[in-house]
Amino acid sequence: MGFRCGIVGLPNVGKSTLFNALTETAAAQAANYPFCTIEPNVGRVAVPEPRLHRIATIAKSAQVIETQLEFVDIAGLVRGASTGEGLGNQFLGNIREVDAIIHVLRCFESGDVTHVEGRVDPIADAETVETELMLADLESLEKRVPNLVKKAQQGDKEAKVQASVLGQALELLRAAKPARLTRPKDDEEKLALAQAQLLTAKPVLYVCNVDEGDAAAGNAHSALVFGKAAAEGAKAVIISAAVEAEIATMPAEDRADFLADLGLEETGLAQIIRAGYALLHLITFFTAGPKESRAWTVEVGARAPEAAGVIHTDFERGFIRAETIAYDDYLASGGEAGAREAGKLRSEGKDYLVRDGDVMLFRFNV
Repeated sequence: MGFRCGIVGLPNVGKSTLFNALTETAAAQAANYPFCTIEPNVGRVAVPEPRLHRIATIAKSAQVIETQLEFVDIAGLVRGASTGEGLGNQFLGNIREVDAIIHVLRCFESGDVTHVEGRVDPIADAETVETELMLADLESLEKRVPNLVKKAQQGDKEAKVQASVLGQALELLRAAKPARLTRPKDDEEKLALAQAQLLTAKPVLYVCNVDEGDAAAGNAHSALVFGKAAAEGAKAVIISAAVEAEIATMPAEDRADFLADLGLEETGLAQIIRAGYALLHLITFFTAGPKESRAWTVEVGARAPEAAGVIHTDFERGFIRAETIAYDDYLASGGEAGAREAGKLRSEGKDYLVRDGDVMLFRFNV
């Protein structure tokens, strides 16, 4: 399990250039005109995880398998998309299927790359896209909520839950606020909100696309975006799609020096993954052995049987216990045998909450 991110934004902000660089492919055609991406391109990348390789070295694993991150490059949106303008209906349909939105905003000045609205204003761009998403959600809920209220009044318990949480989302949208500010009161409402597939309920990561010279510190445009993200409880990162494209074409051994010359410590991909994991409340656990060492992803709060189920449904169904070693203990003890001897291997039951970095072996019986 990784997560699926939809790369969105107005035309010509650098979405496809970023997609190509992040996935190290040329699957999306980057061109200087709107709608050069008509079908959503999908690319999968391995999530960089240094801990996994250290574990594999200790376990003397024959194979190392990272968890995967999926990027979907979605066609550019324009004003009026909520009513079908441009590729609006297709855009809205594609975005419903992703876990999080990577909203690319143009934070660079260039006379060579046209802007669909004739100016560089990342805040206005963000508001244009979000307004279209809010209008689409508003139209959907204006039709659904009154029916749910009627059913709730007739004693339908499920409709009562849906009417409560979606009614709250509707009021937010009427106030020109995104549905992700909705606060479900319990797990039932949380599930009902997720099942509604509201576009503005999805978490957002703003990506400030800057010139190469601003890749390390950003600029005035990106500073405004970070302020917007902070006010919304969203995340933001600064990257240069042009830099990422250059990195994608160079040998791996040359990348660190290239980044250092630009004052960067890591690639844009690493930044996006780290911010995305935080946004979606994801953590990583590991399995290790002579055949393979592997990284797996679960949400914060996942219990041991749920983590076992990520590997195989039989593991969850027949869960007995999880033999667990903290990452630091695994390294310090030189692996599973050393951790067992040092008393650092714990036998955890069904109620154990998985921690980031746990090295786990599941015992099960089906």
